[in-house]
Amino acid sequence: MGARRKSRECALQVLFQADLNQEDAAGDEFFEHHRVSGKVKEFAEHLVGGVGSHSKTIDGVISDHSERWPIARMGAVDRNVLRIAVFELLYDRHTPPKVVIDEAIEIAKKFGSSESHAFINGVLDAILTGIEQRKIVCGGND
Repeated sequence: MGARRKSRECALQVLFQADLNQEDAAGDEFFEHHRVSGKVKEFAEHLVGGVGSHSKTIDGVISDHSERWPIARMGAVDRNVLRIAVFELLYDRHTPPKVVIDEAIEIAKKFGSSESHAFINGVLDAILTGIEQRKIVCGGND
């Protein structure tokens, strides 16, 4: 498994725990118990911090593109996989969008339900279409 995938999986676990405990995501405790390389930890912390910094915009974009599924009704894994991917699509444009979506789908297959990957694929495809049609502005200020 590549370092970036491992970072995304670590970020998911940190965000999942914070989501369930209704607290701010920090990763300190997670990384005390899960030893990873500095490179993995650095990118995971970047993702967690980015999701936290832009959470209102990210959740708004997800809500706007998840037909009939309010963000509060989504499973915690799906919700946080989407948050990480949307952060990367909107604010951290170093990874090609199709790679971001593929990574989210693979992580959903590993951590989510049997339907998670299809749901995430549909929502992220709709978001990417919005970005490509300039209906969603990337890297805006929140």
